[in-house]
Amino acid sequence: MEGKEEDVRLGANKYSERQPIGTSAQTDKDYKEPPPAPLFEPGELKSWSFWRAGIAEFVATFLFLYITVLTVMGVSRAPNKCASVGIQGIAWAFGGMIFALVYCTAGISGGHINPAVTFGLFLARKLSLTRSIYYMVMQCLGAICGAAVVKGFESSQYKIQGGGANVVNAGYTKGDGLGAEIVGTFVLVYTVFSATDAKRSARDSHVPILAPLPIGFAVFLVHLATIPITGTGINPARSLGAAIVYNQEHAWDDHWIFWVGPFIGAALAALYHQIVIRAIPFKSKA
Repeated sequence: MEGKEEDVRLGANKYSERQPIGTSAQTDKDYKEPPPAPLFEPGELKSWSFWRAGIAEFVATFLFLYITVLTVMGVSRAPNKCASVGIQGIAWAFGGMIFALVYCTAGISGGHINPAVTFGLFLARKLSLTRSIYYMVMQCLGAICGAAVVKGFESSQYKIQGGGANVVNAGYTKGDGLGAEIVGTFVLVYTVFSATDAKRSARDSHVPILAPLPIGFAVFLVHLATIPITGTGINPARSLGAAIVYNQEHAWDDHWIFWVGPFIGAALAALYHQIVIRAIPFKSKA
């Protein structure tokens, strides 16, 4: 087994990755793998940048829930799908808001807006446990506040129309719902890793600018595929905020799916990108 690992390690260091001919990737820009984030970083707590990053995550998740749940409510109360933006409009609202909010907050907090994204990046050692927990708490609080404001606008219709809460829809099993959440979150988090890869950023200067676009588009496509199954969670904060504000028993029956599925999907995406795509564990430290 050790021999096989050594072969892979040698291969990862000996053979350079082929780049597309005729693109800006055909350069020899210097690149150094960034060091992994420490597990605990108490010094962060003394930094204003740490606290403002959490505030940015709160505000971004608040706006995300506000726009998307309002869109869902508008579709739910319409007499028919043709009288509203329909499923495609809901998908565009989710994807478009992620595109806009990642663009706005990426330079402050990284623009996670999703505990599953934060979890995946934590597993890849892109941020500390301290920051990860802080982000997740602020994301969940922002989601609750965003859904609460929507309920304040449409209190009479909010409970009747479901409040945007995620449930496994009729005709699908809990296993179907769990599988949809795992695969959907894998698509999202894998796209996040690929779009924000520091090595690609070093080679291709346009990648950081374009990163919010593929991330938002991934959210849009996943929603098109899984709205009929679960209403599409792939974001535990979004699911928690809607469930708490809606607070009906059936919204909690399958709620675990919208935490377990996204976290499994995020973990698989992190492992795939770090071990298979980047082969980081097999590269020498020299």
